[in-house]
Formats: sequence, C-alpha cells, structure tokens
Amino acid sequence: MGFAAPDDGSQALDLSARHTRDMPVFGAAVRYPAGHVVPRHRHALGHLIYADRGLLRVEAESGQWLVPPTAAVWLRPGVEHQLVVPVALRAHGLYVREDVCASLPASDCVVHVSGLLRELIMAVSQVSDPHTSPRRAQLLGALLAEELHTQPMLPMHLPWPRNPGQGAPGPIDRVCRALLDTPGDDRTASAWADSLALGSKTFHRRFLQATGMTFGKWRQQLRLMSSLSLLMQGMPITQVALASGYDSHSAYTMAFSKHFGQPPSAFVANR
Repeated sequence: MGFAAPDDGSQALDLSARHTRDMPVFGAAVRYPAGHVVPRHRHALGHLIYADRGLLRVEAESGQWLVPPTAAVWLRPGVEHQLVVPVALRAHGLYVREDVCASLPASDCVVHVSGLLRELIMAVSQVSDPHTSPRRAQLLGALLAEELHTQPMLPMHLPWPRNPGQGAPGPIDRVCRALLDTPGDDRTASAWADSLALGSKTFHRRFLQATGMTFGKWRQQLRLMSSLSLLMQGMPITQVALASGYDSHSAYTMAFSKHFGQPPSAFVANR
C-alpha cells in the first residue's frame, strides 16, 4: 500500500490495499520529482501531510500551505486537496481514524513537527509489512496522535478567495493566482483595482471579504511563504529578498523573523 509512483498514472493512496479498520493511524511515503502535481482528491479520514525534505505546497478550498520539513499540514476528513511539488521531496501521507480526529485540530492548519513527531511519522508511514505486530502498529499510531495533539499551529496558512458556485474564477481569485505565479509583482492595490475596472475601496472590500485578510497582509504572507522555496533551493538571501518583492536584505529579514519567529539565515541552517 502507498502513494502511486508519479509515472504510473495514478496519484492517490489506495486505502483498500490493507486492513486498517482497527488502526488509529496508518500511512505511506513516496518520492516526488520537482514539478509533480497530485490532482485534487479527498479522503474519508483525517489526513496529515509531511515532507521530510524539500518543500511541499498543499492546496485546498480552505487555503494554501507551503511547508518546510519542520511542519506538516493537517486536513480534516473529507477535505478536497491537491499537492504541488516545487522541489524534489519525499512525502508522507498519514490517515487518522475519525474517532481519533476528535482530539485533533477542528480546522485545517499547519502544525509544528517536533523531533519525536517526525520519528513517529517515519515509523508509521513505513509500517507496510503485513506481518508487523498489530500491537506495535496500534501503539505507534496512538502515540503519534497524542504527540500531534500537543503541537502548536504555525502561521503558514494562506487563505484562498472563496468562489461560491460554479464557473470561472472571480476577479480576486485571478489576482491571487497572478501573485502566486509572480510573488515579486509590485503593483499596488490601486493598480490591481484599475486592471479589474474597480474602485480602490471596492477592491479592498472585496479582497477582505474573499480572503479574510487585507490585500497588503495577504501579499506579504504569500511572499514570505513563497520565499521558503527559494531558500530551500540554495538561493542567496539577498536574491531571495529581491525576487520576493522586498527592497533589501534587511527588510526581508525583519518581515521573515516577525512572521516565522527566526531569521532566514536560521531557517537555511536548519533546513
């Protein structure tokens, strides 16, 4: 059982390949190349997504998360999502029984991965031998759920515009997608409003209604989250700052430290 390899045409985890009804937590791991996309899908169970190296983007209706190896994404049962792989990595997908989910976060979020939680994720995702002791599998899963319950949530959530109904994405959605493609785009809110034939106040109001954040705060959060990928690729911090829309190394470092609780140099050292 496990995630299908990227080149065999299927992407989601096949939960029918193993008897898992009595296990509180189970999962699998797979390596993905840079640029790979796992199309939208959903699971009936709670879902923890972790990459032990590289950087992983998780997209869902409730938001987007760009996470380094020090964090994991928690999704409630039934949440539709897709995975985008900016750099090569190994992803671990863990599945949590619904009754166990009651003690875990009630909203989709990013959680810190402690040293113990990391080792538990590795152990649970590699318990694929049918001869593995059921008691060991039970204990590992129970301890993982307990450790996950204690982890703090991290500010790596980027709320995505709500687009009720069907049809083409709305104007705020199009702005967000353009910024996602080019985080360093320095057009002001007024310039974006003009491009949409909207007044500046109307644009700000619609953006806040669609995302729950102001345009300026949302763009800064996007820039900081996107910069993690450049840092992981080894780009010098000054170049990362400029590519992410900051005027200087110091301005970027100040914003990064305030948001993530550590300077980019420390993030690079611990990656």
